[in-house]
Amino acid sequence: MTGQRENFPQGVALVIGGSGGMGQAICKRLAEAGSDVALTYRSNAARAAETAAAVEALGRTALTVRLSLEDEAGIRTTVDELAAHRRIHTVVVASGTDIAQPRIRDMTTAQWRQVMDADLNGFFNLVHATLPHLKAGGGGSYVHISSAGLHRWPEGDVLSVAPKAAIESLVQGIAREEGRHGIRANSVALGVIESGIFLRRLADGTFTERWRQAALSKLCLKRWGSADEVADAVVFLASNRAAYTTGQVLSVDGGYRV
Repeated sequence: MTGQRENFPQGVALVIGGSGGMGQAICKRLAEAGSDVALTYRSNAARAAETAAAVEALGRTALTVRLSLEDEAGIRTTVDELAAHRRIHTVVVASGTDIAQPRIRDMTTAQWRQVMDADLNGFFNLVHATLPHLKAGGGGSYVHISSAGLHRWPEGDVLSVAPKAAIESLVQGIAREEGRHGIRANSVALGVIESGIFLRRLADGTFTERWRQAALSKLCLKRWGSADEVADAVVFLASNRAAYTTGQVLSVDGGYRV
């Protein structure tokens, strides 16, 4: 693994949702690639501490922060305090609402508003708080964890895909408007990843054996993806190895869109 001077400038990567399954894998990969990490969690302080310990075991520093993207003032305070001590060179958004799986016709307005406020408006709050610091630091990178549903509609997944589609428009806008300041913005569109919400939906019976077989039939690679495979894509896009890559969506979906 190459060192920090090659992959990242001096500073810290801010990972929103770093205590989750994919967030933890991303934090570890960032540490292996030579970056210190500041990771946020919403409620699971123990998991956040476990992730921080894994980062530190790899020889990097780690900071854990409790944060909700719906708390605009809290985000700004957290980001300003972090940036006062360390340059923020990367912002990874690996968080998301733990959603149900309704069809559009069955979805309530309350469900719609809750997810849009938490995920879409939360992303906007985060960008507004971090963008001035990335610009002042001479540039940086945003990487958003998105959905393969942007390219091929998965029935029952509107509460995941719809906010991410709007966020993708913001990602494209950041790439276009802020590239002149050395700021890049990209997304990783996920298919079925054997982590996080997928495992919870298997456990509660939402994803049945019939669903599993139907989902596998749509994949070129007849298996589920892993959190480590997602982390590899995220760290590539965040790092200087992707220094001329912006405004892109990298699909990690086993060929779901083909």
